[in-house]
Amino acid sequence: MEKPSEKSTKKQPWFWSSAVASVILRLVLIVYFPNTLNFSSRPEVSTPLTSLRRLAEGYWLKQSSMSPYAGSMYHGSPLLLSILGPLTIDSLAFVIADFITAILIRAIGQLLQVADTKSLKSLGATTHLNVSENFPSGDIAALVYLWNPLTIITCLGYSTSPIENLVTVLSIYGACMRLVPLAAFGWVIASHLSLYPVILVIPLVLLVGSGLDTPPRKLFPYIDDDQIQNKKSSNQIIFSWRRVFLFFLWASIWAFYVLILCGISLKDYSSLGEMFKRTYGFILSVEDLSPNIGVLYFFAEVFDFFRNFFLMVFHINILFMVLPLAIRLHHRPCFLAFVYIAISSILKSYPSVGDSALYLGLLSLFVNALADMQFSFFLFSGYLGTLLLSPVMHNLWIWRGTGNANFYYATAMAYACFQIILVVESVSSMLNHDRALKKCTTTVTKKVQ
Repeated sequence: MEKPSEKSTKKQPWFWSSAVASVILRLVLIVYFPNTLNFSSRPEVSTPLTSLRRLAEGYWLKQSSMSPYAGSMYHGSPLLLSILGPLTIDSLAFVIADFITAILIRAIGQLLQVADTKSLKSLGATTHLNVSENFPSGDIAALVYLWNPLTIITCLGYSTSPIENLVTVLSIYGACMRLVPLAAFGWVIASHLSLYPVILVIPLVLLVGSGLDTPPRKLFPYIDDDQIQNKKSSNQIIFSWRRVFLFFLWASIWAFYVLILCGISLKDYSSLGEMFKRTYGFILSVEDLSPNIGVLYFFAEVFDFFRNFFLMVFHINILFMVLPLAIRLHHRPCFLAFVYIAISSILKSYPSVGDSALYLGLLSLFVNALADMQFSFFLFSGYLGTLLLSPVMHNLWIWRGTGNANFYYATAMAYACFQIILVVESVSSMLNHDRALKKCTTTVTKKVQ
């Protein structure tokens, strides 16, 4: 694992300078424009679950010997109150979180590139092998995450999304390295903070049990079984149920510790029952209908009579897509994790641009496989247009009074549509990539014969 990393560093010396430059940019914006860039008030950046202002309110209530969930302001984890409570006026923690997240994404990309290279060599796909070795997808993905305007805005917007993104990527990295305790820790903390990462248990189990992404063996039935036996140690995938058992064991241990810490934190002010009601119950019931860029907000606000129906449909719809996607993409668990994160970002109760920043960074890990993805410029223009129009429409509706809610609803619906197209096209392109590998290796096999 170290040799590819060293080669990548030598070939791409610009990575660290670009990464440091992104950190410097954040620090400059924080120091010299603390009040000018008021992103913390934007509904696209800060939600009722991720707002640092609400966290500061909960911290103040706790310091006043009251329940942090008193009233209707704070709906996050009590652990964040102890960790981020004293830092509610400092964005340095979020800058560090973004940088660490990018480094973890880069490490995941390097692991994927090594695994992809081995798979392509075993299949004889030399054309795809050259592209994979010469294009550092991990470096590109890390820089896409660091320089993404959505990531920078989230970092400057006093939102806890960078912390959630960090633990989510940490769980994927731990699973890629097959470090079971680390993967279980990241998954438990991510699920504790925002609930929706709980569906990542399937790609994490696949990563821990069978390893990194590889082309599906069923597409290559003509490969000689003797050849597979000769390279059994490097090519044949053996699912490790022992690692899966250890993953759930460690997840249970970490979950137990989290509950104990939450109970200790709320001992004199509240209870675990109130915590579940004020956090996970708040997420599922969507009690706060302040404007946000989610498609669920539109249906819950406009069709109030069918509110419960739409709440059930949107949340169950996330679960309905878990199993079919896992069956179709089980051979690419890292890509499956990206798809799950993107779908939950579309359908979750309180989405923000920080969610989009995460799955766009993970998408860049597969830049080689998705090189032929259609509608790339259309999607880029759509994302850019909707994200620029959203604050304009919100201002016309809320502050100037020259527009109405339909303007903002339209941008939210358009934004959701572009996200759906991105997910569909990326999945389609990945499946086409696997078929292209089959065609390439079939041609090579016929020439050899």
